[in-house]
Amino acid sequence: MRIGTGYDAHRLVAGRALIIGGVRIPFDKGLLGHSDADVLLHAVCDAILGAAGLGDIGRHFPDSDNAFKDIASTVLLERVGDMALQRGFVCGNVDAVVICQTPRLAPYLESMQKNIATCLRISPAVVNIKATTTEGMGFEGRGEGIAAQAVVLLRKRRVKRKP
Repeated sequence: MRIGTGYDAHRLVAGRALIIGGVRIPFDKGLLGHSDADVLLHAVCDAILGAAGLGDIGRHFPDSDNAFKDIASTVLLERVGDMALQRGFVCGNVDAVVICQTPRLAPYLESMQKNIATCLRISPAVVNIKATTTEGMGFEGRGEGIAAQAVVLLRKRRVKRKP
């Protein structure tokens, strides 16, 4: 088994859609980034890449490459999951937290969980997503941005053997 951690943060700006965990959330601002700036999925990607010994999201999907301009982070997560599979690993579980003052994310957490499970081809039962505020402290508390942290456990893929 291998464990990886991931962290991501993006600035909130007007004129962008807010997408977290592959869910479009009604809000007057969105996250600024080269892709769709989905902080949750980026943190999960980094956790998987770290556990698999494959570096980080910037190495595989650099913001200097126009091929990734405005790309959906669900696509990136699917690719990262495939990279882990190629190294012989599957996700045993995902645990993540999104840190923001507003908007309230509780109504969207189950959809985020299902999206991550679908992208990684795992059961939603092994994906846990939480949301928290910073009680007004820091850039998240001031509404300047949103951050996410993730921990992933990878396990060796079981190979079915013929009798």
